[in-house]
Amino acid sequence: MASIFTKIINGEIPCYKIAETEDFFAFLDVNPNAKGHTLCIPKKEVDQIFDLDEAAYTGLMQFSRQIAIAIEKAIPCKRVGVSVIGLEVPHAHVHLIPLNTMEDARFIQKTKLTTEEFQEIADRIKAKL
Repeated sequence: MASIFTKIINGEIPCYKIAETEDFFAFLDVNPNAKGHTLCIPKKEVDQIFDLDEAAYTGLMQFSRQIAIAIEKAIPCKRVGVSVIGLEVPHAHVHLIPLNTMEDARFIQKTKLTTEEFQEIADRIKAKL
């Protein structure tokens, strides 16, 4: 059965898309730690990030770097943190989280946003790519 991320890639579930290439996809996390929290995923459904072949792993990291640079330009923050946990969804993914405090990286306190806020943030990040 397809993961929720595969369903997002296929357009079966809506998302706030940031960027897409032939092999990778970036979209806002709908349960964000901070404004601009973005997920970068390979389009190929692989459960664990270290199970990706070397080219896909390297490509995902390069793609994530491009998105992180755009986030830094679009969202006021001290830096963009990177986290690879992968327990929630069996599809490799990289969390890019705008950080102002260490609490932003802890996955405990979540930020609530309206549909309009999500769309405005997605548009700001896309404009910096």
